[in-house]
Amino acid sequence: MLNHKETYFIRIVDASKPFVVGLGECAVFRGLGSDDVPDYEKVLAEVCWNIEDYKDCYKERLKEYPSVVFGLETAFADLQNDGRMMPFPSDFTEGNGFVKINGLIWMDAREEMMKQIENKIEDGFSCVKMKIGAVDFESELDLLRSVRKRFSKESLELRVDANGAFSMEDAMMKLEALSKMDLHSIEQPIKAGQTENMASLCKDTPLPIALDEELIGVFDKSKKQALLDEIKPQFVVLKPSLHGSFCGVDEWIGLAEERKIGWWITSALESNIGLNAIAQWTYVKGVSMAQGLGTGSLYTNNVHSPLVLDGENLKFDETKGYDFKD
Repeated sequence: MLNHKETYFIRIVDASKPFVVGLGECAVFRGLGSDDVPDYEKVLAEVCWNIEDYKDCYKERLKEYPSVVFGLETAFADLQNDGRMMPFPSDFTEGNGFVKINGLIWMDAREEMMKQIENKIEDGFSCVKMKIGAVDFESELDLLRSVRKRFSKESLELRVDANGAFSMEDAMMKLEALSKMDLHSIEQPIKAGQTENMASLCKDTPLPIALDEELIGVFDKSKKQALLDEIKPQFVVLKPSLHGSFCGVDEWIGLAEERKIGWWITSALESNIGLNAIAQWTYVKGVSMAQGLGTGSLYTNNVHSPLVLDGENLKFDETKGYDFKD
């Protein structure tokens, strides 16, 4: 169980505008991110002390540290836009747009998970994502059946995320069973790194498969192309702080669209600093389907931010601003 998550904030100041600060978050994800390495803080300190040497080449020099690139790319974009918490200004930051998000259902006892789903629907969500694979599979199927008896696929979109919990031996059987639940998709049914097995599943699956952890640590364009060409997934799930920041995710999107592979954006437990940047950037991409953005409510000491949730719609309220006092 994850009880805390460390993060680092970067502030960049232009000497010609000493009162304008660009703010970014280096959202390292211990145990999952490819940059969870012993020298992380040393690399980050080197960048901060020598920012002039990195400002024009950090995306390439630091590509194996996606969370550092994420922090720098956000901070430079924020600085360029006068440090107003608006690295990617648009109608969204003017308060005239929103990003539709899915409701996330956490692993729990069956009754508690059903209660979570009911609460999300009452809150106005038309798409929920359920984590599966940590408890008895038949119990999970029974829960999905109960949900479908009450809510049709037209009234509620259901997504599931296995986080690599299935073995290759039983994966297809489980996909067949899940496909009868009118699901939108399943994320990462088997563990990452089994390229041939994942390709086999994607070829014959009765349920659309989305790659997630499979993309972590793949930074070179040629390797991205090779991965998509071999596996041929139906979707890819893209997390800026894990998959190469906004520049890296843009490359993934371009390659996916060339191959007619669907995609959506997901946050990865960033604080509200990183989440705000991801939400703004996601809106600029012109998305319409539900995205996997969090709300920052999991943390007891999160930074207050201008993001507000209106039903299933994530919005920006400039009057709220950041507050580091807590």
